[in-house]
Amino acid sequence: MFTVYAISSKTRRYIYVGLTSDLEERLHRHNSGYEQTTKPYRPFEIIFQRNFPTRVEAREFEKYLKTTRWKREVLGI
Repeated sequence: MFTVYAISSKTRRYIYVGLTSDLEERLHRHNSGYEQTTKPYRPFEIIFQRNFPTRVEAREFEKYLKTTRWKREVLGI
């Protein structure tokens, strides 16, 4: 099982979209500063998640979520 997720910084206007097989561990890594991309925007909260049976399906959906269009339509930014 693979999860596509979006997390939002609690202190700044920043949203990160990612893909993982262990959402709890991945969120911990983001909030602990292990990920260079998100380190300056800590802490985070999950604002969206959806599970997929295969990595291929999850990756396809992740690509869609990373578009500006999705962020405008769903998140209003």
